[in-house]
Amino acid sequence: MKTIASRHNPMVHVFRDLAAEPDESRVLLDGVHLVRDAAAAGLAFEQVCVSTSALERGTDAGLLAAALEARGLPILVAPDQLFAAISPVRTPAGIVAIVRRSATTPQEICQTGGVPPAFILAGTDVQDPGNVGALLRVAEAAGTTGAVIAGSSANPFSWKALRGSMGSALRLPVVHGQRIGDLVPMFKAASIRTVAAVARDGASPDEIDWTGRVAVIVGGEGPGLATDVVEASDVRVTIPMAPPVESLNVAVAAAILLYAARRQRT
Repeated sequence: MKTIASRHNPMVHVFRDLAAEPDESRVLLDGVHLVRDAAAAGLAFEQVCVSTSALERGTDAGLLAAALEARGLPILVAPDQLFAAISPVRTPAGIVAIVRRSATTPQEICQTGGVPPAFILAGTDVQDPGNVGALLRVAEAAGTTGAVIAGSSANPFSWKALRGSMGSALRLPVVHGQRIGDLVPMFKAASIRTVAAVARDGASPDEIDWTGRVAVIVGGEGPGLATDVVEASDVRVTIPMAPPVESLNVAVAAAILLYAARRQRT
């Protein structure tokens, strides 16, 4: 393992720059859970950094770093004060890593000939990275074949969203950066039926036909889905709620809809 001791070390800037500006093909991971998930998923590691105290005390982070070094991966060791400058979180977990991933294409998400049939969650204008991460976690848990994060949504590969997804973003096919106006036409071109979540006047989740090739579209915090997306979609769905509640967190709403769909699809 190589020890670094200065904030001016180039690798310090690499980690900090990636935390500030997420890159879809190079992902910054913080913490034992995400780094271990990346290793289990077979992602290519560019760099791993562990804190001195984690290594010396034999914590889970230190043991993981040692195991990764035994696999021939490059490991940096940083004194705790320097590691705190490298890690993007307020209370560092003792290990961070940069891994590479292959971007998923819209064609792969739509699975024109895929088995099982495409079952997709699309989120638009979900601006909170924690909510984006939670959406991906729900999508994986519900057995979707992929997810699309569109419009002005937070980057699903930012460190905050990755922590929120608890590793799901590393395993689930995810497309990021689609324009909202292209979303429904993309699905229609692939013969995927679109179900738009609306606050009122939609069918109950249990009244929807969820079989076949389906994309569930949910809107972000506040205004929800754009009018043109709703109007272009095949079906509208509304989650029944007891008054005076008028809305749910976007990840909670997505979970209700995806599990309603799952009951028909399994």
